Order: sequence, then C-alpha cells, then structure tokens
Amino acid sequence: MGAVQQTGRERSGDWETVVEDLDAVIDRETHGNAPGIVVRADAVAAVLEALRDRAGFDHCACVTAQEYADRFETIYHLRSYDDPTLELSVVVPTSRDEPVSQSAASVYDTADWHEREAYDLLGIGYEDHPDLRRILLPETWQGHPLRAEYDQSQPQIVTYRENVNPLEDDHERANDTMLLNIGPHHPATHGVLHVQLTLDGEQVVDAEPDIGYIHRCEEQLCQEGTYRHQIMPYPDRWDWGGGGLLNEWAYARAAEDLADIDVPEYAQVVRTMSAELSRILSHFLAVGAYALDVVGDFTATFMYAIQDRERVQSLLEDLTGQRLMFNYFRLGGVAWDLPEPRAEFLDEIRAFLDFLPDRLAEYHDLLSANEIIQLRTLDTGHLDPEVAKSYGVTGPVARGSGIDYDLRRDDPYGYYDELDWDVITEDGCDNYARVLVRMREIEQSAAIVEQCVDVLAEWPEDDRQIQSNVPRTLRPEPDAEVYRAVEAAKGELGIYIRSDGTDKPARFKIRGPSFSNLQALPEMANGEYVADFIATLGSLDTIMGEVDR
Repeated sequence: MGAVQQTGRERSGDWETVVEDLDAVIDRETHGNAPGIVVRADAVAAVLEALRDRAGFDHCACVTAQEYADRFETIYHLRSYDDPTLELSVVVPTSRDEPVSQSAASVYDTADWHEREAYDLLGIGYEDHPDLRRILLPETWQGHPLRAEYDQSQPQIVTYRENVNPLEDDHERANDTMLLNIGPHHPATHGVLHVQLTLDGEQVVDAEPDIGYIHRCEEQLCQEGTYRHQIMPYPDRWDWGGGGLLNEWAYARAAEDLADIDVPEYAQVVRTMSAELSRILSHFLAVGAYALDVVGDFTATFMYAIQDRERVQSLLEDLTGQRLMFNYFRLGGVAWDLPEPRAEFLDEIRAFLDFLPDRLAEYHDLLSANEIIQLRTLDTGHLDPEVAKSYGVTGPVARGSGIDYDLRRDDPYGYYDELDWDVITEDGCDNYARVLVRMREIEQSAAIVEQCVDVLAEWPEDDRQIQSNVPRTLRPEPDAEVYRAVEAAKGELGIYIRSDGTDKPARFKIRGPSFSNLQALPEMANGEYVADFIATLGSLDTIMGEVDR
C-alpha cells in the first residue's frame, strides 16, 4: 500500500517545530481556515523568514490590518505554493497610541504594497519599510479612512505636485533619462491606471504603477452590509471583464465557512458550470484586447473575441438575468435553477461548446502562430518563478512562469474535484507564455462546463436543491475569523472576514489577485524597451476594480 498523502492542514508539525524555536511568539489563535500565532511587533521579519525558509510558507497571500478597541493588528496570511492548504496566520498586535511594527517587505516583496495600504487606510507604521507612503489616496490626504475615529465629513484638498524623476539623485544618469507618464487615461492600461516610466533612451530603467484612481472603499461598503443580503452584489464590480461569478464565489466561500453553511451538491455543480463560463468570458476579453494592444488587430481577433463573448454573455444572461453584474450566487447555493425549457438551455451551451474548438484554432492561427506576435512577446516581460512567488503572483501570470498553482485543484471547492480537467502551465516566463496559458485555459474551462452540463442533464428532478436552509439573518459568533480564496479569472481572490456577533462584518478584507500581479510589473519591465512595456502590461490582464477596490 502506498503512503497516504497528507494535506497542509494535517501537516502542522513542520511549522510547530519552527515556532518552538522562536521566542518572539507570545500567543496562539485559531482562525476558521488556519491556526494563528501572535508575535512581537519587533520580530516580524525574523519570524516570517524562518517560516518561509524552514516551514515552506513561500506565499504571503494577503496582509490584513484592522482596529480593535485596545490595539491595532496586522495579519500575514501565509500559504505554500506547493500546497495552499498549508496555511498559517501570523498576527502582529501593536498599541493604539503608537501602532508601529516591523515591516515584512524584506522577506516577501508583496508585503511592500500591502503594508502601504495598511498605513494609508489605518495609519499603521512599518519600520524598515522601503517606501512607506500612501498608495490608494493622495499624499495630501488627512487622516486614515478605516479608523473608527475618522471624520468622514472633513473636506480634503488634493494639490497638484509636479512629477519628480525617481533617478534625480543619480546625477550621472538623471540628465540622460526622461520621465514618461502612461495613463491614467490611456487605452493600453485597460482602466484608470497611471504608470511613471523612467527611460534611458528607449529602455525602461524604472516603472512605478500609481494606483487608487477608482478606489471606492469597497471593503468599508461591505462592512456596512449584511452577510445574508447586502454584500453579494459588490464582488461583481471588482471585475467588469466578466469574472464576477468567480468573485461572488470568493465571498460565498468565506461567509459560508464563517457561518457553517453547507451547499447542496446540485448547487455546487451549477456554481461550477457558471463560474467557468464566467472565466471564459474574462479570458476572451484578455486575449482580444491583447491582440489590439500588441499588433493593433481590431478587425479580426478583437472583434472575434467580442463576438464570442456575446455568446457567453447571452448564456449567462439566460441563467442569471444579468449580462455582467450577475449577482447570481447566494449563501448556501444560487439564486434559482436553470432556465426553462431546461433541455433547450443545456443544448444552447452544448452548441457553443461544439463551436469553440474550431474558433480556438482560428485564435491560435491569428495569435500564437503569428510571427509579429511572437517577435513582440517571446523573451519579453520575463518573470522568474521565484520572483513571482515573492510578489505573491497567482493565476495565469504565475502559471505562465511554470508555477503549478491552482486553487480549484490544490484547495478543492465546488464540484472541481469530481471532474476531469488539467491545470495549464507554461515555462516560458514571458509575455507569450502568459497569453498561451489563457488560450489553453479556455479549452479546459470548456471541458469543465461540458461535464457539468452532462451531470445536470441527468440530475433527478426531485433532488435539484439550489440552496440550503440559511437563516434570514446571519450572526456568526463574535471574534470568529476566516480567510478563504478561490481561483478567480486573474488568480487567487481571497476574502478575510472577522465577525463581531452582529449581522455585519467587523472587518472585511479583499485580496485582489491583480493587486499583487501588478506589483511585479517593474521586475518585468526594467531593462526592456518601452515598446515592450505595453506588451508586458497587457500580459498581466489587470483589472483596476480589484486593484483599487
């Protein structure tokens, strides 16, 4: 008999041994998804480095900052790229009078932006941080909006400041460089994104993404909404590219774990089918827009993608009643069953799936076999796997660097573990590999949808339960905490929720995959030509709704 493979949640001894050797650990906690350790604020880097190097926590998935009556707190949500069920919450409390702790940016590059956000919204300081300044709000903003004491009625004056060349202190090169602003209103940024490029001739020597232009306080809005009814419409708005159903699932998974809600198997199949149609919708836009960015292919590839998206949108409209802001998932299941006549709807999905292989062959002819696309994308936008992991990169961007990480398989939910499909990876680590991953993922999503259709067609009529019996008002136990994530269109979309015994979250944190993916942009762009920068930025398929939130 072969050895039984243990999941990360069963293999607690590895990190327990490491923690026993650390005198900085002062307490233990239990979160809904993972154990937690409380560490001293002056020993954050040492603890995280030991957990990364000795216990395998090479993925800092999210950083959550929050306020209590007697303290501020930062939580580093750690996972393993090899096994995301290996999870640990590292909790760092600080005093209310002087909320300062040591930065984790020296251990995980992704902590740079996450800690800047915590400083921006809650005013927590991080010693030894490489660049601690606001990230979503203007530098002139007064106060920290997520603090309980923040006066929301105070006026704010945002002054104009001339952009400064980040290399101005380097006098030998400053005279030879040029600062180029791309965005925030530029078609190639696919949203309200501003990037400051510093050029030496035609080569990029510095790239700084400037975000926050559409920051809408989504976390605070969710904290003002009830678990049962008012939060679910918001996740669709984090991804207007079509991936909204995947985002809905992220909230549903976190809240269902928090409130101990089961989901009927039939509803899981419906969720899985609709989510993969949503992924196809998002990937078609990514592929079509990329052709437009890189070779200006509007009439063929882009219009093909828009036309094919229309077919998927019509299917999802029949199912959900909406073309983009679906609001179809419910805690405990979905809003309603498949549309009637049921057989006709399933036949429409099958017709699309039958049409798709020949259409994808045309996409490959137009893109992956296109010599100009190859010249523009092969060996450009290089992202080394270890660098990607340090920045917390996930989704097609990570899998384009050969990182075999997909939460649908590695931390199963829904009906995925009952189906036959493959995780797509490419080891090119370049712009071409990332586009190829998305095109091949459309094929896998279609295979998942086809299997779900077959299962739904044979499901007994008297056993089609679309929702479990969920109380009209949910009040999870106070101080319950959970971080849950799904494999959204752009990567790992995670939600952290802390309850306070009421029907609304005390803290609601959104981990958007594009936030971490975009942070790795300078690593990919520096040293390359400015023309390659557009191809590199487009290959990330960022969506600013989940970056700014």
